[in-house]
Amino acid sequence: MSHQTGIQATGEVRDVFSKARNGAYRLIKVVINNEQLILGGTRQACQKWDQEYDTYVLPLLEEDKPSYLLYRLDSTNSHGYEWLFLAWSPDCSTVRHKMLYAATRATMKKEFGSAHIKDEIFGTTVDDVSLSGYHNHLLSLASPLPLTATEEELRLMTLSEVQTDVIVNSRQQTLAGVDFPMQREAIQALEQFRAKKINYVQLEIDFRNESIKVCSTAPTELKELPKRIPEDAARYHFFLFKHSHEGDYLESPVFIYSVPGYKCSIRERMLYSSCKNPLLNTVENSLHIHIAKKLEIDNGDELSADYMYEEVHPKQQANKHAFAKPKGPTGKRGGRRITQTS
Repeated sequence: MSHQTGIQATGEVRDVFSKARNGAYRLIKVVINNEQLILGGTRQACQKWDQEYDTYVLPLLEEDKPSYLLYRLDSTNSHGYEWLFLAWSPDCSTVRHKMLYAATRATMKKEFGSAHIKDEIFGTTVDDVSLSGYHNHLLSLASPLPLTATEEELRLMTLSEVQTDVIVNSRQQTLAGVDFPMQREAIQALEQFRAKKINYVQLEIDFRNESIKVCSTAPTELKELPKRIPEDAARYHFFLFKHSHEGDYLESPVFIYSVPGYKCSIRERMLYSSCKNPLLNTVENSLHIHIAKKLEIDNGDELSADYMYEEVHPKQQANKHAFAKPKGPTGKRGGRRITQTS
């Protein structure tokens, strides 16, 4: 919590703040002088907030003096327009000024009205408070907190757990896995695959956006299929296996989940494994693609013509032997047991 310095805003600053909350200004600069918060400059709104951000903000930054800047966004909340609060404290400024501005920051926000401030940025370089710096700030807020390898593994295991609670109204077990949505291009590719306009679709997980995207739709013959399997990354593949069976020509959709063992990270292996079932559920039930066979491989060398045929059309066992009761020991049955009675 910031220490209070007793510094207060001048009447001019308070008047500008009052008008600004109604949308009169785009930018307000405030500095500390003679133990007061005084006005350092204002700008009117002319364009959208992001179109004039750098033009307005960057020229008001002094290389050796801290300051406060309030920048109005175009969004609103129940209190009116939302504002971005910039606390500028350049490395070249004196320690005394840095401490003074840091200790007065809470007062500055209170004078303006904290309910109007949507976000706050502290910057020591121009890159910190530029428009690109603000976008990076938003990305960092949206990103999950960094986890250790063990914590990440436990998190993914928790996400992939199957709900096993059974109640009277339960109709089916909850589908295990992490249900990342497919991007539009991936759905369109699978729709073309269903219509047999393309014979191969490769999907990958977009970790940053937590979605599934299309990686390749290159025309692929069976002999070329092993080359489509990455050696250092997991992937989902949909392949139209064209072949003859018992005199009939068939085109069988085959799903292949490839994961190259320990050549990819634990996080990647677990996330691909967790997303597999929800993806197949969407493909089969929503996109209505009937999967003739689902395979899991660690390298593409396995995908020969014979292997694919035997997987799609497994041989049926002609004779099923009934369980044979083992024979007892031959010869004597052993000595008689004597049971004592009390």
